[in-house]
Amino acid sequence: MKGSLKLGRVAGIKIEVHWTFILLLIWVVFLDVRRGGTMATALLNIALILFLFVCVVLHELGHSLTARRFNIPTKKITLLPIGGVASIEKMPEKPSQELLVALAGPAVNVVLALLLYLVVPIQTYMSLDAANLENLLRAPSLQTLLFYLLIANVMLVLFNMIPAFPMDGGRVLRALLSYRMDRVKATDIAASIGQVFAVIFFVLGLLYNPFLVLIALFIFIGAYGENQMVKQTSMIEGYLIENAMLTKITLLKPEDTIEQAIELILAGTEKDFVVVDQEKIVGILYQKDIIGHVKFGSMEVREIMKPNFRTIAKNEALQKFFELVNKEGQRFFPVTGVGGVLEGAIDMHNVSEFLLIRSQLIN
Repeated sequence: MKGSLKLGRVAGIKIEVHWTFILLLIWVVFLDVRRGGTMATALLNIALILFLFVCVVLHELGHSLTARRFNIPTKKITLLPIGGVASIEKMPEKPSQELLVALAGPAVNVVLALLLYLVVPIQTYMSLDAANLENLLRAPSLQTLLFYLLIANVMLVLFNMIPAFPMDGGRVLRALLSYRMDRVKATDIAASIGQVFAVIFFVLGLLYNPFLVLIALFIFIGAYGENQMVKQTSMIEGYLIENAMLTKITLLKPEDTIEQAIELILAGTEKDFVVVDQEKIVGILYQKDIIGHVKFGSMEVREIMKPNFRTIAKNEALQKFFELVNKEGQRFFPVTGVGGVLEGAIDMHNVSEFLLIRSQLIN
C-alpha cells in the first residue's frame, strides 16, 4: 500500500503504518481540544490510540501466525485509521482451518481484555455515580488508560465478530456454512450478509460517525471482491496454464529498439513482451516501460527490460497464476514446457477472457 512507513518485523512479518494514520491522531487531538481538554488529556488520547493499535497488531498477528501453521504466509500487516490489515496470501479452504484463522484475532483481544481485567479495578468504577465516573475517566492517569484499553479490546471482539464478511465474524460464518454446503455458495451467502451490514454502517456513518462510512466501503468492496474471486477459482478448477495461455506471441531480442516495440504495440493487441537471447528467456518488456521511453526510440530493449521475473510451467494448475499475481505482483508470465523451453505467455487479460468464456458455457 502506497505511503506506508515501515516500523519493523515481528515473527518475520513486516509491520507498516499508512500515512493517513497521522490524520487520526490529529483528529483525536482536535476533538479533545474542542471539548476543552488540556495537554495532559490530549497526550492521554494519543497514548490510548497508540496502545490500541498495538492491540490491533497483536490481533492481526493472531490471524497471521495461525495461518502460518497451515503453511500460508503473510507478507505484512498495515495499520490504517480504520484498523489493521494482514496481507495473508490466501485464506485456508478447509472450513476447520478458516474457522481457526478467523477466530485467532478476536481470541487475542479476549486474552488482552482478561489480562487488563486483572489489573483494572472494575468494581471501583462500577460503584461510582455518573458524575464521579466521568471525572475519574477524564483524569489523565495510567489507570484510566488501562481502563479504556480494556473497554477497547472488548469492543474489538464484539465489532469484529459481527457477521459482516470479510470481517472476522463473516469469515466465521462462511466457515460454518462451508460444513453444510460448497464454498462458492457459502461465500455468496456470507458476502450478501456482509453487504447488508455495509449499507447499515454507511447510513449510521452519515448520521453519526464518518469512520463507519469508511468501514462500510471496506466491507462492501471486500465482500464483492472476494465473492468474485471464489467464483473465479471454482470456474478454473481442473484447468491448467496451457488451457488459457497465449501461444502466438511476438518475441523481442535485447538489441531490438524501443521504436520496434512501439510498432508492435500499435500493429497488434500485445502489450507486454518476452525478451529472448539465443532461445533463452532473459527478460520481460512491459508496456508501461515502453510508454515511459517513447522519446528514446533508438534505445535498446535490454536497457529497460526487467531481468528479474517468474515463469510458469504449462502443466501447472491455472490457480497458480492467481497465486503468483497476488504474491509477486507480476501480471505477465512466460510459460515454459519440458526443459524450460518457452512455449507461450499468460497474462491477466487473457485469463479474464478465459473466465468470461467459461462463465458463458456454465450459464
